[in-house]
Amino acid sequence: MLSEFTGKNVFITGHTGFKGSWLTAILHNAGANVLGFSLEPDTNAKLFESLKLGEKVTSIFGDIRDHHQLTSAIENFKPEFVFHLAAQALVRPSYINPIETFTTNFVGSMNVLESVRHSNSVKSLIFVTSDKCYENTGKTRPFNESDKLGGHDPYSASKAAAEILFHSYLDSYISLEGKMGAASVRAGNVIGGGDWSLDRVVPDFIRAVEGKKPIELRNPQAQRPWQHVLEPLHGYLKLAIQLKYHPKDFSGSWNFGPNLKEEISVKELIENCIAIYGSGSISQLTAYESPHEASYLRLDSQKAAELLLWRPKWNIDLCIAKTMDWYQEVSLGADPYAMTIAQIEEYFS
Repeated sequence: MLSEFTGKNVFITGHTGFKGSWLTAILHNAGANVLGFSLEPDTNAKLFESLKLGEKVTSIFGDIRDHHQLTSAIENFKPEFVFHLAAQALVRPSYINPIETFTTNFVGSMNVLESVRHSNSVKSLIFVTSDKCYENTGKTRPFNESDKLGGHDPYSASKAAAEILFHSYLDSYISLEGKMGAASVRAGNVIGGGDWSLDRVVPDFIRAVEGKKPIELRNPQAQRPWQHVLEPLHGYLKLAIQLKYHPKDFSGSWNFGPNLKEEISVKELIENCIAIYGSGSISQLTAYESPHEASYLRLDSQKAAELLLWRPKWNIDLCIAKTMDWYQEVSLGADPYAMTIAQIEEYFS
C-alpha cells in the first residue's frame, strides 16, 4: 500500500505536530517527497525534533491563516496528495483562546480548501477534523458519519464548523469539477510514543512519572475511543489512495475509531499505563476545576470497515504496550527515529 506514495509529492499541514510527525515519518520512509507546512515547532513538538524530521523532509514554517503563503507553497510544490492536519487541537486551550481556535480551525482550513481547489496537481485531499465534531448530548450510541454536527466547547464547535465548510466546498466545487477526491476524517483519541502535548493524558502521565508525582485526572470515568496513532493514519493513507482513483465513490466523511468493545475510561487507560510502565499513581481533580468536556464519546466506523476494508489492527492492550515501550526504550537511550520506524514497519507489515 505504501508503495503508492513512493516518488510522489505529498503536502502535509501540521507536520510538526504529534500525528503529523508520525505521518511524515511513514511517508518519508516510504520514499515520498514530503513538503510540510506548519508553524515553527514549539517546545511541545519534541517528536518532530527528536526524529530529526527537519533534516529528512522540506519544511515551510508559516501559518495556514496566511492564504498567500499557503497558496504559493502548494502552487510551487505541485503535490499529488494533501493531508491537512494543522489545527488548534486541544479542548481546554480553546476556552482560553477561542479566537485563535476558530481562526485556525475554520479560516485556516478554508485557506487550505481554497488553495487545493485551484491546484491542477492535487488528486487527493485528506481533511482532518475530529471525533468531537458531533453534537454530543450525552447519549451512549456511537456516532456515525450522518449524525448532527455541533460542539459545546470552542474546539468542538470549530471542528463542526470546519466540517460544514468542507462539505460546502465538496458540493459546490470539488465534486462538480471532478479533478480530485476529498474526504473529511474523524478519528478517535490517539496515543503513541513521542506525544509531549500539554493537556493530553498520556503525556501528562509520562511527565508525572518523570517528576515523581501522581497524575491528576480531570474526568477519570470519561469514555474515549483510544487508539494508537498508526490506526487512523493507516485509514487516512488507504483513503487517500482510493480518492485518487475513485473520487466519486470515496469523497465524503469517514470515521476511524477503535472496536467498540475496546473502549475504556481515562482511569482504566492510566491504570494500564502504570501496570506496563511499572511506575506512577493517580489523583483526581475536583469537578469545579475542569471546564466542560463530554463524558462519553464513541465512533461507529462501520463505513470504513465495509467500503474501505479498514479495521483496527492492534487491540487496546497492544496500543498501550507499544506506547509505553516507545517512551521506556527512548528514556533508556534508544534512538527515537529507529523506534518509530520499527513500530511503523511492524504495523504495516
